Amino acid sequence: MFKILKYTKTKEWFFVFFSLILIIGQVYLDLTIPDYMNEITILLQTNGGVDQILINGLFMLLCALGSGVLAVAVGFISAKIGAEFAKRLRNNLYNKVSTFSTLEMNKFSVASLITRSTNDVTQVQQMVTMSIQILIKVPIMFVWAIIKIVNKNWQWSVATAVAVSLLLLSVTIISILCVPKFKKLQKQTDEINNITRENLNGLRVIKAFNAEEYVENKFDKTNKNLTKTNLFTGYTLSFINPIIQLVMNGLSLSIYVIGAFIINSATQLNNKVSLFGDMIVFFSYAMQIIAAFMMLIILFMILPRAQVSCKRINEVLATKSSIIDGIGVNPKQKGTIIFENVYFKYQDAEEPILKNINFEINQGEVVAIIGSTGSGKSTVINLIPRLYDTTSGNVLIDGENVKNYKLSELYDRIGYVSQKSVIFSGTVESNVSMGTKNNKKISQSEVEEAINNSQSQIFVQNMNGSYQAEIHRDGANISGGQKQRLSIARALARKPEILIFDDSFSALDFETDKKLRQVLSKEFNGTTCVIVAQRIGTIKNCDKIIVMDNGQIVGIGKHKQLLKNCNVYREIALSQLSKEELGYDA
Repeated sequence: MFKILKYTKTKEWFFVFFSLILIIGQVYLDLTIPDYMNEITILLQTNGGVDQILINGLFMLLCALGSGVLAVAVGFISAKIGAEFAKRLRNNLYNKVSTFSTLEMNKFSVASLITRSTNDVTQVQQMVTMSIQILIKVPIMFVWAIIKIVNKNWQWSVATAVAVSLLLLSVTIISILCVPKFKKLQKQTDEINNITRENLNGLRVIKAFNAEEYVENKFDKTNKNLTKTNLFTGYTLSFINPIIQLVMNGLSLSIYVIGAFIINSATQLNNKVSLFGDMIVFFSYAMQIIAAFMMLIILFMILPRAQVSCKRINEVLATKSSIIDGIGVNPKQKGTIIFENVYFKYQDAEEPILKNINFEINQGEVVAIIGSTGSGKSTVINLIPRLYDTTSGNVLIDGENVKNYKLSELYDRIGYVSQKSVIFSGTVESNVSMGTKNNKKISQSEVEEAINNSQSQIFVQNMNGSYQAEIHRDGANISGGQKQRLSIARALARKPEILIFDDSFSALDFETDKKLRQVLSKEFNGTTCVIVAQRIGTIKNCDKIIVMDNGQIVGIGKHKQLLKNCNVYREIALSQLSKEELGYDA
């Protein structure tokens, strides 16, 4: 847990030290009040003057007010430190997650990372805030109060020690029962977030298949487990207050009963008055000790969950991305891609998904990759921008190994359109112009040109606001084909050396598909294009077609060559088009 404190700044440690001084002053004022109570008690027993009683009462009031002011100051400072610390922690988590490759994202899961960045950080923030107010104050108050009462009376001291021991025993037992449940609670929170996220994202599919009952049962099971754990910790922690009240009332009764016997056994009146004053003061200090434990128990209710949260946050911050910056290169080529004996295996998989992949793409070529579902097409594509790294073999861009590139340099060379269109909340323009090219922002004219090239101009101009039209989260207010075209426009706006389309034409109608390919061949003539596609009509005019099956290349060539020489390609082609449409003469 203490590892996370390295994210604090020197300024915050200064405020903690300043809070320490304020807390010492607060404890001093709190523990001075019983001394004035003792003086007033003695004055009442000895017929002291009203003026003296009022003066002591005034000092008590001033101590109480001073203690209150210092408590407010400490609360303000601790809240500020906690909020600033949480802000920096969330920022560090966000920056760290931004460096993760797909491998690390799969390791933690999106739902878990969201929980760690929100709920877990909140738990740590509460811990920091409460620790400054309580963890510092309690030991000071506890030790100071004990010093004050240590020489008063050994019988009262024994009663207080028994009360403190009972509290310690109770807290230890409750801690043993609750801490493992707190760890389980955070994992179950991850699970319920994950299921909720899945259900909301797949709401249309759930309704279409009448699967409401299935997902309700799935959610209900996880929800009941979370509720059960919460109830257990809640019920267990609910014993704390009754135990404190019982011990506090028992200690009060013990002090007065013991005091009654001690005062009754005194022979002289002055001794009885002095013992009565001591009993009042001792009682006040004993209550301060119990109050210190009460505050400590409040912290205890937060600390176990915060400890688990600290561990979960540290797991993310300590994870190193498997995709790291290279040393930087100065390539002499432009727009070339070479795969040399590439093998790739997903984490925990027994067999590689890609086996001995070898091909070469020259600048300006339009190359298609086709194959059956699960043949490894998208995996090949993902190795080019280093979404994954090869298990063995090399991927060369412009004659240099992709692992030697600085990631920003590599991404500047590539325009990537993913299989699933990703649209962000904002405007049409902000979605197309996001990112940079060689550290330069995409201009308005480049945005308009990209939208025109991606065949998006008609629907964009018809939107309310045109280029400044509002786009909802995940493009909820536009169709799948419109989202796909905006994703393509985003890639085209950067005018990269290499364009990668991972099955990006599947949501487009045939006419739009044809027009887009014509634009690519005309406006992006010198740009290397790699297209993963299922439609033969989309790829049959490509310069080169790579056919994959079961993670291996089973054919490379042009459309007509593959029809004659590659059984896999021929089967795919004949399943979509007739022999006449294919120009195939068996």
